[in-house]
Amino acid sequence: MSKKHKNTGARRAALQALYAGAIAEKKAAFLIAQGLFLEDSEKMSDYAEQLVAGTERYQKEIDSYLEEASDNWALDRMPIVDRTILRLAVYEMVYEINVPLSVTINEAVELAKAFGGEDDSPRFVNGVLGRIAKRLEAAVSPAASEEAEQGESAAAEAAPEVAAEPQVEEAE
Repeated sequence: MSKKHKNTGARRAALQALYAGAIAEKKAAFLIAQGLFLEDSEKMSDYAEQLVAGTERYQKEIDSYLEEASDNWALDRMPIVDRTILRLAVYEMVYEINVPLSVTINEAVELAKAFGGEDDSPRFVNGVLGRIAKRLEAAVSPAASEEAEQGESAAAEAAPEVAAEPQVEEAE
């Protein structure tokens, strides 16, 4: 049994809402707002709603990550549930910076095991997200961070100092 993370239930609820929206061809946020999608507890957690809203808001950008990372798989040919799991995970990987990439990937693989559209869904989800994680990590590699820090300190040194204007008191 895998270790449960504090947002496991939120991810599951977000996946179910996003999947329901995909099937109904409506925005999941609309279904939630209209009360047409009810989680077991009847009220989605704030984090689940944040995941739904973010995944829908950034779907175009998310899909570009997926198209680049999913070799020989067009998005429209993926099983809907697998595509939805991937979109949810990529949103969390790219936009929820306080969540470690490994946690997001592990949680997505668990969702694929529970709901995946094919027997190899967990392996497929893991592979696609692994490629995206490498891309994201390369973008913020230690060398890149060090260069950015050096650039900032060089810019600060080159910036002219602005002296404070002397305060002159007026005679009464």
